[in-house]
Amino acid sequence: MEGLDHAGVFFLRWMDDSFAVERFMDRESPRQAAIVGGGYIGLEMADALIRRGMAVTLLESAPEVLTTLDPELGAPIRAELQSKGVRVIAGQAIRRISRSENGLSVHTAAGDTLMADMVLVAAGARPSTELARTAGIGLGAGNAIRVDRNMATEVADIWAAGDCAQTWHRILRRHVYMPLGTTAHKQGRVAGENMLGGSREFRGTLGTQVVKVFDRVAARTGLRDKEAIEAGLDPLTVSLTAWDHKVYYPGAKELRIRLTGDRSTGRLLGAQLVGHRKSEVSKRVDIVATALYHGMDVKEICDLDLSYTPPLSSPWDPVQMAAMEWSSKR
Repeated sequence: MEGLDHAGVFFLRWMDDSFAVERFMDRESPRQAAIVGGGYIGLEMADALIRRGMAVTLLESAPEVLTTLDPELGAPIRAELQSKGVRVIAGQAIRRISRSENGLSVHTAAGDTLMADMVLVAAGARPSTELARTAGIGLGAGNAIRVDRNMATEVADIWAAGDCAQTWHRILRRHVYMPLGTTAHKQGRVAGENMLGGSREFRGTLGTQVVKVFDRVAARTGLRDKEAIEAGLDPLTVSLTAWDHKVYYPGAKELRIRLTGDRSTGRLLGAQLVGHRKSEVSKRVDIVATALYHGMDVKEICDLDLSYTPPLSSPWDPVQMAAMEWSSKR
């Protein structure tokens, strides 16, 4: 994209990037910001800048924000952004950024121009592999550093871990590129132990993720329909809206769940959730992640002995309600 080197345009990839943003805001006191990218970092920054009293426009080239979820669950996140004052422009690619004496201008593919005092670009990341290539190490999934399950590269005595390396997917049974902080920590531990003579194996990722956007939390783990179909599976996804705890207890909020399983085998494949920030969304996605790790069927979720008290859940947790709905639809 042309114009990424203009003063007032920032990436948010490294610690130094965040320090540069902070220095700019303290020095220039910007009043309006444009954020390019409606993923986790873009959404979190929209939340943060609104709380700083700025006018924020978020631009996403896809039809809906938070493309790691199905559009049905991206829509309530967009609604939450808009209810808090964020202007959301989706479905428009950004062509270039220009600068004049009046400030920065973001130009869309549709010919629209948006003025801003600062622009944050949070539109994804590519693996940093320059050092690996100079050492003769090959690249794998997503053009990330090729490693085995021990995090060893194809060159003796060199390991790699984190966002620069490919990662083993526990359901797909193949390597993918999925840069996540949790994955980086686990891979780093495996690599570190093996560098000291151990024989630890990275057990794989499920892509479990969660993000808070103002008063909403969105989470996912495992596979969505499209990913499952591409893997040769036969997915069935059901949608359920349930109360996060017993409705007669004050403060009950709606929790939206999309649960995916394999129609042919009954095997659990994944889940997506959106709910209020007090709705135990992260706990509930972790229930599904644990079930996925152990290869459980959807119906087995109903047998889990989950905790219950009226202020926090129901005798059948919403995740179990979704499993029942899935079994019924199957």
